[in-house]
Amino acid sequence: MARVTTPNEGKPFAGWDRDKPIPAPLALHRTPVIEAWTDYNDHMTESAFLLVFGDSSDCFFRYIGIDEAYRAAGQSIYTMETRIHNRREAHIGDSLALTLQLIDHDAKRLHIFHTMTDEATGEVLATAEQILVHVDMGAGRSSSFPPEIAERIEAIARAHAALPMPPTVGVPLGLKRK
Repeated sequence: MARVTTPNEGKPFAGWDRDKPIPAPLALHRTPVIEAWTDYNDHMTESAFLLVFGDSSDCFFRYIGIDEAYRAAGQSIYTMETRIHNRREAHIGDSLALTLQLIDHDAKRLHIFHTMTDEATGEVLATAEQILVHVDMGAGRSSSFPPEIAERIEAIARAHAALPMPPTVGVPLGLKRK
């Protein structure tokens, strides 16, 4: 699938500001559904859902200070696992709004949860749960977040601590038998 520029790309990003309250959940990404993301059923493809959730993660990374310069210096975040729950269809022109909740973290890893809604109706279209790891790309292995990033993550964790746990977090995949 060709990479498509979304509305958040190419614009100044409102990153971390220690003097501002941290939203719970974070609302950092919005995008319309474009034709290139749709399939023969006239709705968004599986890969497009993953692309949009990935873009939401990228907005979060920039928010905490992990941007192009950070990666050029040899550190990044890699995805270890993603689980997507599709609930409703999305069609060309639908405006998608994404939120991100920090579920858990440690010195090297993040557990995040995205919710994608139809901005016009507020209806939840899909959710995604991800486990991410901080990586020293030169060493080719996981590494601890630097102190400044770790402090930001901890501040977000405190702000998100009162949020309810999404019901699909950690739910095993499988067929339910009656």
